[in-house]
Amino acid sequence: MASRAPIGIVGAGPVGMMLALFLARHGVRSVLFNLDEQSRMHPKGSTQNSRSMEHYRRLGFSAAVRRVGLPMDHPTDVVYFTRLNGWELARLRMPSENEKMAAVRSSPRFDQVPEPLHRANQMYAEALIYERVMAEPLIEKRFGWRGVAVEQDDDGVTVGAERVSDGTREEWRVLYLAGCDGGQSFVRRTLAIRYGGFRNLEQAFMGGPMIATYLRLPTVLDNVIGRARRAWMYNAINASGRIVFVSLNGEDEFLLFTRAPDPGSAPDDEAIRRHVQGAAGAPIPVEVVGHNPWTAGVARVAHSFGAGRIVLAGDAVHLFTPTGGFGMNTGIDDAANLSWKLAALAQGWGGPKLLGSFEIERRPIAVRNTTAARTLAISVGDMPVPADVEEGTPAGAASRAQLSRYLATLGEEFASLGVQLGARYDGSPIVIEDGPAPADDPVNYRPSSVPGGRAPHFWLGAGRDMGQSLYDKLGVGFTLLCLGAASDRAAAFVAAAQRRGMPLDLLHIADTEARDFYGRDLILIRPDQHIAWRGNDAPADADALLARVTGA
Repeated sequence: MASRAPIGIVGAGPVGMMLALFLARHGVRSVLFNLDEQSRMHPKGSTQNSRSMEHYRRLGFSAAVRRVGLPMDHPTDVVYFTRLNGWELARLRMPSENEKMAAVRSSPRFDQVPEPLHRANQMYAEALIYERVMAEPLIEKRFGWRGVAVEQDDDGVTVGAERVSDGTREEWRVLYLAGCDGGQSFVRRTLAIRYGGFRNLEQAFMGGPMIATYLRLPTVLDNVIGRARRAWMYNAINASGRIVFVSLNGEDEFLLFTRAPDPGSAPDDEAIRRHVQGAAGAPIPVEVVGHNPWTAGVARVAHSFGAGRIVLAGDAVHLFTPTGGFGMNTGIDDAANLSWKLAALAQGWGGPKLLGSFEIERRPIAVRNTTAARTLAISVGDMPVPADVEEGTPAGAASRAQLSRYLATLGEEFASLGVQLGARYDGSPIVIEDGPAPADDPVNYRPSSVPGGRAPHFWLGAGRDMGQSLYDKLGVGFTLLCLGAASDRAAAFVAAAQRRGMPLDLLHIADTEARDFYGRDLILIRPDQHIAWRGNDAPADADALLARVTGA
């Protein structure tokens, strides 16, 4: 007989695990299948962006994430050298973790970044998420299991799974299945869904076949770079080529990006050592821990995000070039959007149009973010390097000055707050439009209470600690934010939510400043912190409004 759970999840990378944790927060049980027996300790992206940090905060572990990765006092500068022991061409100065959190403590009341971007490699954050998954009783763990069969019908999905170690088989019956199983997604291939978009980018660097190598360089910081010149990302640029080093732990561990000699060629440890020593400008010891080939310039989005009771998220539906650090973070935002909809359906208060809204809302964001990452890759990679850039001559100095001016313009790759916080779901069937939305801008985030966007942030008082942000007071389900003197107009919402069995919290903030900031008395905020509706009075038919925003 098949085992049962409301929700099945195939793939336990950060997207699948975050989806399971969000579901557990809603009180919904899930079963999580993953080929590996635990999270992989190989470096990937090194950016936990502001929106992901807000999601971690909701789940109670943003502070723990901030304690991994670079030390709290380590600068997060991006620096460009001719070689690591050579000329410094440019430095994009960025604050340490201590400096960022000090800025939060002194931030204005209506500051929009309660959780600044954090430089910690995905493998460290993933290990923390894994610990929480393992401790969560509402998640059935099947690590070391592969999906081998998926079949859906009108009432649910049957998943066949096999334990990798001994071939033991299990069958599970779930109401809905989420495929979060990466670029080679078994679930997506079962549905015969293809990607569209760009497969490659033809340019000298950050285009075409690349190799990401996990390195230990025990002497490079003290003997080559120097602690006074520490940074998060080191670029070596000279006539021989380009190499990027990303500091993982602030000491001896690095992620190295190099251009592969040929598509499909196996990484060569000795060639990597020569590259590293050449970029360092010194014969330093190099330990190669592992490699991961990848393709730069890719910007792929699936033609569909699912079918029937099966839905796809993360790399299963969008593939990124890592410039900007958008890939994993877009996937975590997928999970935030999808989780409450699956919870609503499992608990009976979601309507038949709710699951379809996931693709309607998230696919345009995937297109937007993959395009933004590819655009950044073009600006980073399409850069001529003068042949005399390392010469100690007036001509060499002029070439370095010219290159420095160009490099100083690249800072937006490492910020992009509009991409991080500006996702909007305009045109969604479960968003009730009211007024013109702010223009999409990948660089700047413009807070707005126009339904469809992230609820603008504000601090509740003078404090800046956990529990003192608007986001800390929002409910697990929907929240009706009653600003100023609007608390007497909430009764119709409460009654309609009770009739529908829909979770609704009331949050009363009798504050004219907050009311003026939002421009309305009543704000209906979804479980993913996006605004579904706003108004100054309760609607004539509150039940119809709640039916609309829950997909009925």
